[in-house]
Amino acid sequence: MADARKLCLIDGSSYLYRAFHALPPLTSSRGEPTGAILGVLNMINKLLKEESPDFVAVVFDAPGRTFRDDLFEQYKAQRPPMPDDLRLQVEPLLEAVQALGLPLLRIEGVEADDVIGTLATRAVAAGLATLISTGDKDMAQLVDDQVTLVNTMSGTRLDRQGVKAKFDVLPEQMVDYLALVGDASDNIPGVPKVGPKTAAKWLNQYGTLDGIVAHAEQIPGKVGDSLREHLDQLDLSRQLATIRCDLALDASIVALQVAAPDLERLRGLYTRLELTSLLRQLPAAGDTRAAAVMPPAADAPPRPARDYETILDDAALERWLGQLRAAELAAFDTETTSLDYMQAEIVGVSFCVEPGQAAYLPLAHDYAGAPTQLDRAATLEKLRPWLEDARCGKVGHHLKYDAHVLANHGIALGGMRYDSMLESYVLNSTATRHDMDSCAQRYLGLETIRYEAVAGKGAKQIPFNQVPLETAAEYAAEDADVTLQLHRALWPQLAAEPTLRRLYEEVEQPLVPVLLRMEQHGVLVDRALLKAQGGEIARRLLELEGEVHAAAGQPFNIDSPKQLQEILFGKLEVPVLRRTPTGQPSTAEDVLEELADRYPLPRLILEYRGLAKLKSTYTDKLPEQVDPRTGRVHTSYHQAVAVTGRLSSSDPNLQNIPIRTPEGRRIRQAFVAPPGHVLLAADYSQIELRIMAHLSGDANLLAAFAADRDIHQATAAEVFGVEPDRVSVAQRRAAKAINFGLIYGMSAFGLARQLGIERGAAQAYVDRYFERYPGVKRYMDETRERARALGYVETVFGRRLYLPDIRSRNRQQQQYAERSAINAPMQGTAADIIKRAMITVDEWLQRDRPPARLVMQVHDELVLEVEAGAVAELTDQVVACMAGAATLRVPLRVEAGFGANWDQAH
Repeated sequence: MADARKLCLIDGSSYLYRAFHALPPLTSSRGEPTGAILGVLNMINKLLKEESPDFVAVVFDAPGRTFRDDLFEQYKAQRPPMPDDLRLQVEPLLEAVQALGLPLLRIEGVEADDVIGTLATRAVAAGLATLISTGDKDMAQLVDDQVTLVNTMSGTRLDRQGVKAKFDVLPEQMVDYLALVGDASDNIPGVPKVGPKTAAKWLNQYGTLDGIVAHAEQIPGKVGDSLREHLDQLDLSRQLATIRCDLALDASIVALQVAAPDLERLRGLYTRLELTSLLRQLPAAGDTRAAAVMPPAADAPPRPARDYETILDDAALERWLGQLRAAELAAFDTETTSLDYMQAEIVGVSFCVEPGQAAYLPLAHDYAGAPTQLDRAATLEKLRPWLEDARCGKVGHHLKYDAHVLANHGIALGGMRYDSMLESYVLNSTATRHDMDSCAQRYLGLETIRYEAVAGKGAKQIPFNQVPLETAAEYAAEDADVTLQLHRALWPQLAAEPTLRRLYEEVEQPLVPVLLRMEQHGVLVDRALLKAQGGEIARRLLELEGEVHAAAGQPFNIDSPKQLQEILFGKLEVPVLRRTPTGQPSTAEDVLEELADRYPLPRLILEYRGLAKLKSTYTDKLPEQVDPRTGRVHTSYHQAVAVTGRLSSSDPNLQNIPIRTPEGRRIRQAFVAPPGHVLLAADYSQIELRIMAHLSGDANLLAAFAADRDIHQATAAEVFGVEPDRVSVAQRRAAKAINFGLIYGMSAFGLARQLGIERGAAQAYVDRYFERYPGVKRYMDETRERARALGYVETVFGRRLYLPDIRSRNRQQQQYAERSAINAPMQGTAADIIKRAMITVDEWLQRDRPPARLVMQVHDELVLEVEAGAVAELTDQVVACMAGAATLRVPLRVEAGFGANWDQAH
């Protein structure tokens, strides 16, 4: 169902130039130009008064180059420099927009059009009506049923039919129209002699620019000659004219709520600029009535007044302990000596019991002249009862880290009830970042104090214990305050969606202590074995270097893409399969893989790159990441990174250890069990295909899994029309590629390339697959339609996966979003299931205390460290826990093995 709310996107750069050139010049008595400022602010006030939007963004171009300058050096090259009288008005205008409480965006490296396009696409995905206020015809490409353009100066509005009436093409044809006509103001080349009428005529006849190009030989006259002469520049013109709608912006729609205006700042600004008409619209000094351009949205969180305290004596500590014990929920945060949770020690602790009321308890600031602070050990003992009490609810932002730090001081944090980072993640995993600063900006409209602002950055950064206390206290208390405010803003939104609330309460929050225990325990690593493997890889790399140079016919720097391009595509004349955005022949891995079947050099380069990465990432780096105190690596598992819900890990990254090459599998041999123990590895078998069977309800697929048949053999039998026992190795391989390829959105072209067959044959395989499994085809079609309607898809357990590009006018982006719509519910459901399995296994381990510990989670696999004598009994229990983590229409199958090291356990 469409959202009734409205987003208004204001093209500030367009407003600025139009106001400057269209309105009479105006200056203050001091000679300061002000006409453009007045014109823009009047247009903004008029627009917001008439439209009353719920969300607003005023978007300006940022100074500096953009990606279009990189594509085409002459882009906008003919434009004269900004007039001095206009340049002097930019900063006062930006200050006025901010003082009005309007969200202001200037993003480096892209234009205002791209920011507006991205926000409009997100708003459409969320079901919001969107109004773009601009005079720029390029924006017509963004118009659809939910997006309308308004020209404030002329008072005209353009919906889909309006675009057609004005340009004689539909919005989705505007990019091609602009590529043909060109744009003198932006210096987009276009095709000489092709004007608006000719471009519209061709597009109405042939549909798209590609269609015109395909019929170029049939177009008569001089205009046809001109088209044919300039075909090679059309793709560049199209790229330059296309508004990007896929920027990784931190600003979300929720963050674009209007704040209360800063009346004193506005009064001072208008007075200085002598803008008396605007000044008269403000309430008189002392009048506390709201004077916002528009009232804040009803669900905008209030901005509480700050009352922060620094706790330096026992009396203040006791007072705060009393407040903490009495509070139903308190926010809590630690400041530490290190980001490494295994090494970090507490420098101070902050608390908040009500928004705006927070305190910082410094315990280890030891710079010269630091004030006397309470003794750390004694104070932590006083805090221990509250910290460890499970009945005292706590909210933090990334609480797992704080729990680690407290554990370093012998305190087991209890009552981890909420985590605002995870609340943000469950609410919308597609948001690019879930750190506190980004969440505060997104959900509270608040610009927080950044860590670099108090501790410095780079080589000049100082540890937090060296930060002056008055600076540290404001920063730390704000952390706790903002965390509580985030929880109060986010939790009602989660609680209003029962499936999301269940996902949070039953999966994400209970997983925190599970991951905490896994990280603390770590996994044992054989450093000597890694060192030996590193030596072997180094010798093979030297051999490969010689083979590469021999295949190239000369020595060159293998790690230089430019030199590789020159050898591969220049000297050896290997065909160019794809180009980079800058027009250079691509040497990306997938390109080299396609060339490797026909040419020796790409194959050798791929082997070299794979071994070099293995050496630098694992055999060289892993030994350095082993904690000398434990002999183990203690990875960090991240819940709030992957949009599908999957866990990721870092320091080291356990998710990307390759298993397809012998060298990659040997890395797993270095993950070992201690004496008297083995590693038990339990892995879900073909879980995503089983989820596909569950979601699609296809009768043939369900029957194959119910009978526990080899699913690839079963598919081969269906697709190739043979008895299961007559399926050949090649047919099973093709069926496996189809099974996995389709759930990842692979096209017939991709399947043909993978199997090394003609595209027509691959298409026939796909067609026969859907004939035999019609439920899968129906599910895919319905899922794409539902995603387009809602802007998101869901997992079996209700996790939402937003797809902002599902309605993109860029066909490539839309197709990628459609593939994601098919795959994301399967990947996301698999992620939910493995998380539920971890919680179930951990509950059993904590309850029955068997001789076993969870030590790793990698994709669909759990790895435990178990006593050798109990492995048979424990294996059955682990398999049962994992198989029971979800009830699907097909049984979950778990395969388990054990051995002295991780590789042997498979």
